[in-house]
Amino acid sequence: MSLTSALPACKLYAYMGQQQQNAGGGGGDNASPCVVLDGPIIVGAGPSGLAVAATLRQHGAPFTVVERSGGVADLWTNRTYDRLRLHLPKVFCELPHVAFPPDFPTYPTKHDFLRYLHSYAARFAIAPLLRRTVTRAWYDHPASLWRVTTTTTSSSATSVITEYASPWLVVASGENAEVVVPKVKGRERFAGEALHSSEYRSGERFRGMRVLVVGCGNSGMEMCLDLCEHGAMPFMSVRSGVHVLPREMFGASTFGIAMKLLRWLPIKMVDRFLLLVARMVLGDTEKYGLKRPKLGPLEIKNITGKSPVLDVGAWSLIKSGNIKIVPEVESFSGNGARFVDGNEMAFDAVIFATGYRSNVPSWLQEDGELFTEEGKLRSSGSSSEWRWRGPNGLYCVGFSGRGLLGAGADALRAAADIAGRWQETQQAAANISSV
Repeated sequence: MSLTSALPACKLYAYMGQQQQNAGGGGGDNASPCVVLDGPIIVGAGPSGLAVAATLRQHGAPFTVVERSGGVADLWTNRTYDRLRLHLPKVFCELPHVAFPPDFPTYPTKHDFLRYLHSYAARFAIAPLLRRTVTRAWYDHPASLWRVTTTTTSSSATSVITEYASPWLVVASGENAEVVVPKVKGRERFAGEALHSSEYRSGERFRGMRVLVVGCGNSGMEMCLDLCEHGAMPFMSVRSGVHVLPREMFGASTFGIAMKLLRWLPIKMVDRFLLLVARMVLGDTEKYGLKRPKLGPLEIKNITGKSPVLDVGAWSLIKSGNIKIVPEVESFSGNGARFVDGNEMAFDAVIFATGYRSNVPSWLQEDGELFTEEGKLRSSGSSSEWRWRGPNGLYCVGFSGRGLLGAGADALRAAADIAGRWQETQQAAANISSV
């Protein structure tokens, strides 16, 4: 055992001793308790955080999961619409170690997925510390530990601040932590109902209304479909180009076909194939106001993380005119919107299907090696390692833009790496105690 292998354990015990002195030395009434952890602290109890925790459990390594909401998978539980299904077949959305039940449909509903996630957490005895919002995480170089501060609001509305210290920090809070609502001139003047897609559940309450949906991604398309099915009149505002692909081609998943082709063909060639088949199946989308970007759908996904739209029924309603395509919104008025082409229309409600963003920059203090200022994963260049591991025991899972499949792969690698390092510290600690 080398000196460098034993060093983390030595520093951990020294830090624990210092914390015990501080706790008994009259730190003041405002001093927050410090919990020294033997294993990693995982921020986030969504699919990514659960996957890391489950894999650590498989390796026999301890862990602590902190979650700002009141339960696991908060995004899926509280911020998704009722008709949502996984857009990819279940085989591509399984978390490590556990397959979906065979009786689940090919495209599980959100309720199916939530049952799967809760069963997954129970199977691996994952019990997150709930309602703990991380306000700061920074690396203590002298102690070789990450220090993570959380704020907890109890039922009595009393805020409790706790600090955790751990050799490893796993950022698994995801790319969808905070809603994004664009700043559009006059938005506050609009007298009708305005909401983000995270607040939308069903089109039932919009029956008979003219509804403007801002955004043409998978959520925007599916909400327009849902609005139509509930007797509303949706208008979808499109700002930039978008690729619409059929969810299935030749009786198989479009995503599955693409993944197989990418094993043998360059991405540009696969994109050309997908767009050729899409035109055969769907027709010319530009004819109906949906211009295709210059880059192909997989190339855009690889560069920006933005997914193409997989059609689940909205396209036929666009062609029939039941879903109307309108340009980018220039401004809002009291009863409607003005578009960049100069036309004005009245609306009863506006739904911003404009996505989410990471909140990592608001609490993680690191030198920018892993995350950008916008909270996106920094480009890995030629090394895939930087997609899941940073310096000083910092890891991230669920930020690669590759969905549940990518999050699962990152979780396996991150957990295996942490478990190996944890085992080294255990051996080092055993050597120290035997001296």
